[in-house]
Amino acid sequence: MSDDTKSNPKAPSVGGKASASTAGSGLVLQGITQAEAAAKKNPKGLPPVHLWHPEFCGELDIHIKRDGSWHYMGSPIGRERLVRLFSTVLRYDDDERYYLVTPVEKIGIKVDDVPFVIVAMSVAGEGEEQVLTFTTNVGDDTIAGPDAPIRFEVDDETGEPAPYILVRARLEGLINRAVFYDLVALGQEKTIDGKNWFGVWSSGTFFPFVPADELQF
Repeated sequence: MSDDTKSNPKAPSVGGKASASTAGSGLVLQGITQAEAAAKKNPKGLPPVHLWHPEFCGELDIHIKRDGSWHYMGSPIGRERLVRLFSTVLRYDDDERYYLVTPVEKIGIKVDDVPFVIVAMSVAGEGEEQVLTFTTNVGDDTIAGPDAPIRFEVDDETGEPAPYILVRARLEGLINRAVFYDLVALGQEKTIDGKNWFGVWSSGTFFPFVPADELQF
């Protein structure tokens, strides 16, 4: 987005296509009303962004930080409903970039790590029959299983664990520290290819975290 566009939020975006503006206390995307209408027709309550292929309209100064907070032009977006609404039109494309996508616009935004943070977890059953349901900071629920895997990384510099879960359509959530501790408390060991791993079960799937002999939690 050009400097003129940044200084005037109502200016058209790159290429003179769809634009984003400020209206009262919040941002507005031109196609967001259409996206909301489409979401109401979906049993999951989400718009079918994977079916929309509008032209790229440039960048918008929206930044999702690692803690899951959304910022516009350097200031936090305080309206939870607006953040929730924008999160429903978020898409991660093959170019490894994040976009807000409506039927009439595709706008690039910045994401530090992944767009969601997992803030709560519920547990049903136990052992291999255990089912783990995770809730994001914007209210999405996802059940860990074959279609929503948990993956585990360790920061090379800090050595801190970084567990993630697929929330939907290539969009992941970072499991926050408190939830991760609860997750570790449910951990079990399983032998995989002759090696003992520590991890968790959900929906009949075992998700390995670390080799059991390297466990340092």
